[in-house]
Amino acid sequence: MTPNKLPNLNETVIAALDFFEKNQPARLNLKNLGFPLVVGSGNAFNTGQIIFSDKPAIIANESNFKKIITNYKPLIRKKIITQAVIISASGEKDSIWEIKLAKKNGLKTILLTCSPQSTAAQLADQTIVYQKLPEPYTYNVSTYLGMILAGKNEKALGIKKFINTLKLPKDFKKYTAYSFILPDEFGAIAPMLEIKRHELFGPYLSLRAFSFGEARHAKFVNNSAKELVISFGENKYFGLKKNRLEIKLPKNAGFGLIFALSYYLIGKIQEIKPPYFKKNIASYCQEAPQAYGHKKAFAIIVE
Repeated sequence: MTPNKLPNLNETVIAALDFFEKNQPARLNLKNLGFPLVVGSGNAFNTGQIIFSDKPAIIANESNFKKIITNYKPLIRKKIITQAVIISASGEKDSIWEIKLAKKNGLKTILLTCSPQSTAAQLADQTIVYQKLPEPYTYNVSTYLGMILAGKNEKALGIKKFINTLKLPKDFKKYTAYSFILPDEFGAIAPMLEIKRHELFGPYLSLRAFSFGEARHAKFVNNSAKELVISFGENKYFGLKKNRLEIKLPKNAGFGLIFALSYYLIGKIQEIKPPYFKKNIASYCQEAPQAYGHKKAFAIIVE
């Protein structure tokens, strides 16, 4: 598939929901994990926060995992912490050294991945594999949506039905900036939307995301008629009044719905703006492996 034929993010969300409607991920049982270290990079880190949002756990990323291992060695020695959960859709890159480090420190390693033949899967003590669809590099919709649905026991069909009821304003295209305000309990998804800004738009378009609590802290000192503020729930305070889009959530809304809904809306923005991602992803996939010490190009479509 050539880059200009790649699907937009919203199309990929619907494809993932269709897939999980027919292939419901098995529920992830967290009861036997005790008090684990959980590590992931990028959206895998945020997925860890989501999956373990109702359970005591120490969440780390690729930048602080070594320091956290050092800081918690007394609890590891006392067997209070006995397991490390590594989340990586690809099972490559940082997950490899993270598993090695955890095992070196006497921890049982459990890998959550979509790649059963990956290097990390060969190293981990236990591997839990999730199904996924082929998707453009960086999208990671089905990868982490499957894990979230499994961790939170949500159903794809209800999420898709809700998304299909959405009606966007006629002037949705005119804005050059978009902000998302999420209910506080779903704040872990906000950084995932910021990551999508970097991946899909870079410096060409402003896209911000906050929880309601974060939004109170001077995020809207500077308001613009060119910014649409999209809130999941009532918004009395943020952005110009005429520039507020309030989306009323169903009573049973969970992380899976918020993830899919927000990604879908970002895809609708991608759909109406110049194709920045499609123009640049091929060259990125050629150059980016060098930062990991690799020469082989990344695939534009991740199978």
